[in-house]
Amino acid sequence: MQTRTLGRTGRTVSVIGLGTWQLGADWGEIAEADALAVLDAAREAGVTFFDTADVYGDGRSEALIGRWLRANPDSGVTVATKMGRRMPQEQDNYSLANFRAWTDRSRANLGVDTLDLVQLHCPPTSVYSDDRISDALDTLVTDGAIANYGVSVERVEEALTAIARPHVASVQIILNAFRLKPLDEVLPAAAAAGVGIIARVPLASGLLSGRYTSDTIFAANDHRSFNRHGESFDVGETFSGVDYETGVRAAAEFTAIARDAAPSASAAQLALAWVAAQPGVSSVIPGARSPQQARANAAAGSLSLPPTVDAAVHELYDREIRPSVHARW
Repeated sequence: MQTRTLGRTGRTVSVIGLGTWQLGADWGEIAEADALAVLDAAREAGVTFFDTADVYGDGRSEALIGRWLRANPDSGVTVATKMGRRMPQEQDNYSLANFRAWTDRSRANLGVDTLDLVQLHCPPTSVYSDDRISDALDTLVTDGAIANYGVSVERVEEALTAIARPHVASVQIILNAFRLKPLDEVLPAAAAAGVGIIARVPLASGLLSGRYTSDTIFAANDHRSFNRHGESFDVGETFSGVDYETGVRAAAEFTAIARDAAPSASAAQLALAWVAAQPGVSSVIPGARSPQQARANAAAGSLSLPPTVDAAVHELYDREIRPSVHARW
């Protein structure tokens, strides 16, 4: 497993981390024992970075990680959580008082005195440039409630604004073979500023695994059923905003690219390795619903790619994904 420095936190983390949204909600049911087994398998495979949020299952994801941390006190895992979506998305709700309440709840869920990294959870665009909010976050650092803070963003412009802030340690952004826009400006700007990049939705909600067809049916409580058009939250979080039929067709081509480039690896592993290979990426955070998935994802952290892959990814994106996304939105 390769390791990287997570931006201004100075922490060393595995290049393949673990996203834990699915341990809380919105990806179908997962039993507590199964969730803990996923955390075990990820750590055993070399993963040292877990990403969660206070709203994943209304704190269930955090609480499960907290239980795991108590059972594994010497794990060396860095845990990033998020806050800001427990109230209406209005700038005035991003206050020191609410930050204290939210971080106190997360500290209790995770069973820690100081949170390793807290990220504002895709807040309104105006929040990123608000000095009052940055001052409140700095106060939490001074008080010892959090060690570092960053942001999770939806748009390139938000990422660039956050990167320019002096104490933002990391930016989390959607980046995968079906979402290339951050490569042009965000990654170079983050690298120049020493800000870490956490790449989320790296498999485009599973499309890039090549396992889904037009006939695949997702559970009713899976966001891949109920948020395909952004009905519940930003559409980019579901299939990276790509029309499902287009995504399935393009994923079949991506699987062929993977088969030619790395016959011993899966399409999902090649997709993760491609994201990890992008200059400036600190950690890639795929989710996993089983120990087998967690181990397979982690194996991508030691996969080397032939130079032909990057060109093939860009060609597929320009031919299939870019026109579809532009036409849809």
